[in-house]
Amino acid sequence: MKRYAWFLMLFFPVFLWSQDDLLAEIDKKDNDMVAEAAFKGLKIVNFESTKMLSKREFYFIVAHRFGSIKNGFDDFFGLDFANTRLHFLYGISDGLNISIARSSFNKTYDTSLKYRLLNQRAGESPVTLVGYSQLAVNTLLEEALILRPVDFSDRLSFTQQLLISRKFNDKLSLELMPTYFHEGYTAYAPQENSQYALGLGGRYKLGKRWSVNVDYGWHLNRADGSPFVNPLSIGVDIETGGHVFQLHFTNAQPTFESGFLGNAVGDWGSGDIYFGFNLSRVFNF
Repeated sequence: MKRYAWFLMLFFPVFLWSQDDLLAEIDKKDNDMVAEAAFKGLKIVNFESTKMLSKREFYFIVAHRFGSIKNGFDDFFGLDFANTRLHFLYGISDGLNISIARSSFNKTYDTSLKYRLLNQRAGESPVTLVGYSQLAVNTLLEEALILRPVDFSDRLSFTQQLLISRKFNDKLSLELMPTYFHEGYTAYAPQENSQYALGLGGRYKLGKRWSVNVDYGWHLNRADGSPFVNPLSIGVDIETGGHVFQLHFTNAQPTFESGFLGNAVGDWGSGDIYFGFNLSRVFNF
């Protein structure tokens, strides 16, 4: 694992640095040569984007991921097996956001911090850097499932990411997401608890109010024989003035980081994929 040690250098920031109406934010021009609105949503699809809440902004996000569409009308293209995440976020400052969420996948609760380290700025920085830290608790895990007493540490998962984005022009933004995540209990026994991934994502704006988004997670130390796969997601962002509506297809049903990175099981080649949406609503206090 020494070859992955360089990732850890990225994951523990030593200093945290500190968009009114969404429609205004999406369309506004660069101010003081700072690249604005690389992404219109807080997520690209599954992965976090470098977009931040402004101070005192409050977001409510419903992330809904249906079951696999593979079985067609038998389970109404997955609608009978939906997974929902309710996500509440608050901007402590322009550069520091906090959140709490609850997912029906494994009845998981999570909390996170998102913090801006650097803004893309002409003549100073070619990229925007944002850190993301998440702690999740699996409340569904039971002794009957793992055939031994359940320790609280088994329920915990931790994710640390560095989000590196660049807005190339008014249409194209790309992002790189080196990621470390630790699962207290892994569903595939040979899998190491500490895991590493490299996320890649981007947005291409096709119109004033909509764009195509793609993200992919390359798992770097997946155990041989694992039934899990790398998450690939393709979606469309639609801005309606008061909220961002994201429609997507993905091979990962979980919607939190260690879930979709470590437990994706779908297969794009066989049509075993999931339709879903993220709906964001912003409030200002």
